[in-house]
Amino acid sequence: MIAVSIVLYNTLYQKVEALINGLLSCGSICHLYIIDNSATKTKIPIFDNRVEYIFNNKNIGFGAAHNIALLKSIQNKTKYHIIINPDIELEPIIIDDLKYFMEGNIHVGLVMPKVLYPNGEIQYLCKLLPTPFDWIFRRFLPLRKIVEKRNNRYELRDSGYNKIMNIPYLSGCFMFFRVHVLEEIGVFDESIFMYGEDTDITRRIHHKYETLFYPHVSIVHQHNKESYRNNRLLWIHIKSAFYYFNKWGWFFDKERRTINKKLLKDLSIR
Repeated sequence: MIAVSIVLYNTLYQKVEALINGLLSCGSICHLYIIDNSATKTKIPIFDNRVEYIFNNKNIGFGAAHNIALLKSIQNKTKYHIIINPDIELEPIIIDDLKYFMEGNIHVGLVMPKVLYPNGEIQYLCKLLPTPFDWIFRRFLPLRKIVEKRNNRYELRDSGYNKIMNIPYLSGCFMFFRVHVLEEIGVFDESIFMYGEDTDITRRIHHKYETLFYPHVSIVHQHNKESYRNNRLLWIHIKSAFYYFNKWGWFFDKERRTINKKLLKDLSIR
């Protein structure tokens, strides 16, 4: 019923062993795709017939790698597909909790649980559709108070993160998809190598289905914000932002204004 894909890039098996074992302990998981974007094969012991290891021999990008598995799920008529980062920790029971929620809410195309840092603090991963300021200019603006105020609004922090919310931009660290929705609207845009592919796919699903934050279960994410410390990743982030805004609109994106305005109104955020 549920397929899962994990993309590796120079990741030691020991770093994902607990996650893999936990996922395979869940009876709802019918297939686990491990897609390896490393230059050399990661030593993954295949001990379960539900596991399929796919070695790409190069880094083809986050979305493109997950698409290999997503297209298999579409072809196999799998009902649900989860993409999950290798740095996630979870209790396997949450998979069934999310499945039951999706079974009872057929209008939902995508759901994401509450995401926590290892110290238990909330990661604010529910966001408005981004503007160029949110993705590019704020990184270089010295007025920290203005940036912080804008960022709090962009990340919907005043919502409390304590209720189900229909969000147009959910994080790619954990995405629980209804597969027939992906068959309808398409998989990840492979023109985005990394960063922003989750924004794009959530937005496309949000056109026709609900894309929900579901806070009644949680996972732990070792989120490092590497693009803030690595110039190469920062450049990849900026390139992705330029592609995204060329696709959807820079400063004149009427749909973005409409969606964001409605969400802020629904959440009573100014």
